[in-house]
Amino acid sequence: MDIKILFTVFASVFFAELGDKTQLATMLFAADKEVSKLTVFVGASLALIVASAIGVIAGSLISNYISPKTLNYISGIGFIIIGVITLVKA
Repeated sequence: MDIKILFTVFASVFFAELGDKTQLATMLFAADKEVSKLTVFVGASLALIVASAIGVIAGSLISNYISPKTLNYISGIGFIIIGVITLVKA
């Protein structure tokens, strides 16, 4: 296991999820006094694991047809477009 890649992926996903609607939804579920905090944690964790697994599988399949360099360009352009749309709506 490559520790550098592990840390990079962890940091990227961690910071991307902070303040995200997923985290806000999890906070709302946890705020209910009648709900087990452990259940909310396990449910949210499993959801992130499954979503991440889908991303890994999709990335593996796509990389068979598109080069990593092209994927980086597509991802970068996608993030720029999302950023511009966010700024325009603000």
